[in-house]
Amino acid sequence: MNFEHRPVLLKEAVNSLLKKEQKIHMFSSRDHDPISGIFIDGTFGRGGHTQELLSFLDDSSKILVFDKDPEAIEFARKMSEKDNRIEAIHSSFANIKDEVFHRNISCVDGILLDLGVSSPQLDDGSRGFSFLKEGPLDMRMDPTKGISVAEWLSIASVDEIREVILNYGEERFAFKIAKAIVARREKKAFTTTLDLAECISSVIPKKKNGKHPATRSFQALRIYINNELFDLSKGITSAIEILKPGGVLVTISFHSLEDRIIKNIITFDESKKSIYAGLPLLQKDLPVPKVRQVLKILPDESEVSRNPRARSAVLRVAQKSFL
Repeated sequence: MNFEHRPVLLKEAVNSLLKKEQKIHMFSSRDHDPISGIFIDGTFGRGGHTQELLSFLDDSSKILVFDKDPEAIEFARKMSEKDNRIEAIHSSFANIKDEVFHRNISCVDGILLDLGVSSPQLDDGSRGFSFLKEGPLDMRMDPTKGISVAEWLSIASVDEIREVILNYGEERFAFKIAKAIVARREKKAFTTTLDLAECISSVIPKKKNGKHPATRSFQALRIYINNELFDLSKGITSAIEILKPGGVLVTISFHSLEDRIIKNIITFDESKKSIYAGLPLLQKDLPVPKVRQVLKILPDESEVSRNPRARSAVLRVAQKSFL
């Protein structure tokens, strides 16, 4: 079955990678000419951003596409058979530095990280991500590695479950949910997504904003089981290292935990300038940040109406220092 994925902030992300957005130092003003460069799509999904980017690149360019999901990588490999500018890599974007150096590439022109779950993963109940569709309680981006949510819930303590749901889902009913999960599993193990969703819904009030009661808990369990925040922190740090001077990092996040990590890393060097405030130093003697945030974009009303999953998206653009 084919599950369509609509990329969020498609034009804005690609224009930022190609330095066509205002505030970004441009390669060239000849926007109509094909661009040559090496780029990374760290979260390929179904390739929407990659396809758009390819339309602006010349034949000598290259896009390394990463994904942990075997289905996504299979899709990428089929694309690469038709377009040799694509190279599919079955790996987390946390490993981009090693993968790039392994290919004897010293630096790249631009990197895109579109975070979260893709529409095919959510819409396909068999993947175990959705609290609205019956499916095995899995939630692994790569089903061949690690343990499923069902396996983890069968052995985790109340305190461990509470900590995950509180820290990664920012769910104020975390303790109540954790107790209900452990009480329920003593009678019958959790095996499906709807099993868990119904258990959570039975112990916390219905959200006034219309969100499903299990939304935050499912987010938390997915983040934990896939080690998403560690991968994000490592991936962004690695991305900054392998960008060439003037290169651009574009991130699209969908919840505050992701956005906080991104913002903290890409603004960290600039924030250190305050340490030198008041000291008798010339501007040229101050440390130069490795990257600086140059742009933040939110989806407009028309995009959210076309694609409701865009409503919480935050696009940030950081550019590596030329010095």
